Amino acid sequence: MALADPAGCAKGGEDTNPFPDIIELNVGGQVYITRHPTLVSVPGSLLWEMFTQKSVRSLARDSKGRFFVDRDGFLFRYILDYLRDRQLVLPEHFPERGRLQREAEYFVLPELVKLLAPKLSEQNSLGDDPCQSDPEELSPGADTARSLASASAAPPSAVPGSAGTEGRRAGFITIGYRGSYTLGRDSQTDAKFRRVARIMVCGKTSLAKEVFGDTLNESRDPDRPPERYTSRYYLKFTFLEQAFDKLADAGFHMVACNSTGTCAFAHEQTDDRIWTSYTEYVFYRE
Repeated sequence: MALADPAGCAKGGEDTNPFPDIIELNVGGQVYITRHPTLVSVPGSLLWEMFTQKSVRSLARDSKGRFFVDRDGFLFRYILDYLRDRQLVLPEHFPERGRLQREAEYFVLPELVKLLAPKLSEQNSLGDDPCQSDPEELSPGADTARSLASASAAPPSAVPGSAGTEGRRAGFITIGYRGSYTLGRDSQTDAKFRRVARIMVCGKTSLAKEVFGDTLNESRDPDRPPERYTSRYYLKFTFLEQAFDKLADAGFHMVACNSTGTCAFAHEQTDDRIWTSYTEYVFYRE
């Protein structure tokens, strides 16, 4: 009987606090390791409710036993930073305030929502474009004033016309993609083409966001400021014609194209050959 009391106390302690002090999270495929007090530091938040009001077994887990949250894994780092010290520190020219505010609302963090709201309203004054991050385009009033001043000072031939080219800046955008296809030994009519897996976008960040908007996936390079160049963006669709239409609508014209092909595999019995190719299209706007 003397041994039963300590066991009973230990069991009671586990019931009152079933979560470990160090917790591993899988948020949208991104792994985070933090302390339990950090996750429950804001009473009433979603994470506080998950890790204080619910049982361990009721929470979703991934294949490795980590607690799983089906949200944006890249933006969650800012949520976690806020839980640690109650401060909002974002990179310069941060382009995803709107999405981060939505994450703050989902995790029930009203103070963080308030911190994000003022700057969000300034950006959305251009038309609620979540990808707009170019500092030269954040103030429509300033743009209007500059346009009127330029129009009054410039000669008539220099004033932009009605073709929608006002404010457009020159630059290059390169579209690249990898593909593969199988050729039989008899003829090329037996070629089997595989679907384009990913369309890459290379160029100035501000130009890429202007042309592709919400269809541009920035998850591989989320903190790139608008005046810098990147080769890590890709598109959320896999149709080249759709990318070409967007570039044409924005005033870009194709100026160069390059493609390479390599035989990656040859079947010994059927003589079928699998070819891989990489193609780039260079577009320019004056």
